[in-house]
Amino acid sequence: MTPPPPASGASVATAAPATASTAAATAAATPAAATPAAATPAPAPKSDADARSAGSGPKPIIDGQRGWGAQIAVYAFAVIPLIALIVAIPFAWGWGLGWVDVVLAIVFYYLSGMGVTVGFHRYFTHGSYKAKAPMRKFLAIAGQLAVQGPVIIWVADHRRHHAFSDREGDPHSPWTYGTSIPALARGFWHAHMGWLFNRDNTNQQRFAPDLLADKSIVRIDKYFWVWTLVSLIAPGVLGGLITWSWHGALTAFFWAGLVRVAVLHHITWSVNSICHMIGERPFAARDKSANFWPLAILSFGESWHNLHHADPTCARHGVLRGQLDTSARAIWIFEKFGWVYNVRWPSAQRLARIQATAGEMGH
Repeated sequence: MTPPPPASGASVATAAPATASTAAATAAATPAAATPAAATPAPAPKSDADARSAGSGPKPIIDGQRGWGAQIAVYAFAVIPLIALIVAIPFAWGWGLGWVDVVLAIVFYYLSGMGVTVGFHRYFTHGSYKAKAPMRKFLAIAGQLAVQGPVIIWVADHRRHHAFSDREGDPHSPWTYGTSIPALARGFWHAHMGWLFNRDNTNQQRFAPDLLADKSIVRIDKYFWVWTLVSLIAPGVLGGLITWSWHGALTAFFWAGLVRVAVLHHITWSVNSICHMIGERPFAARDKSANFWPLAILSFGESWHNLHHADPTCARHGVLRGQLDTSARAIWIFEKFGWVYNVRWPSAQRLARIQATAGEMGH
């Protein structure tokens, strides 16, 4: 059951508009047609061609390339947990998995996963709500525990994805190479994981200037490597202390550290790949985003992806009956405690306006 709109009336129709800096930063990420009806929309950004003809072009999409050290780190973060996941099946066949490992894996999966969905995605990227300073810092740290990159890079890449979704410029569209079966197979790999190995850096000055101007977020971003170590080592330390054994430390490090990171990686990447290829499209979006219900629980509601692309700043993605969205429930709880506010909940009027026509719906 998805969380109801709050009694205070903090809905899309009544939420306070984003600040000027946030609106400017997210203008490229939120298509004008998908801006919530009563939220004050930022001026539609000019196309690159229009801006050039006017004599003042926008900042470039790409800002140099990763250094080799950063590139090697990307390979390590993507491949090592994957190897652990592959090894996990025979490793667990009679040895190496206990209840302590399972509980720690679930706790860290939820903490880091919600850090990405509630923090990196719905808050930092799209401004679906406002957060008080301690919560803002907590969300940035929790998201970095997912080992999906520093917060500013993650946000810049995702805003770029929305600015060019399923078109040239999208960093991870599965439709990049065409619509034939071989092209889609190649596109699936590219959208799911291959794009990570492209050394081009998304221009943070263009896509995340608001975060670059926030000293506390820049500081957290700088120490991504520290939070990566914490995310991998803390489960092992806790497992060792709980079981009072080196064996418990090793198995907790493996299951709640490496395997948990790998599973979360592939769930997140599946939203990029699967949810732009197959599924239902009940809402009108300017791309091929779709809802894929089998991923709803593990993705914390992120796989209700069609609504998200139809209305990017909406705090709840699973808006239809039966669509479980645990990220929205967490935001609702945070709002009740007063930790977040001005939440952009969906309204019946807004949902009616973005309903897809028969020709736009499909699988």
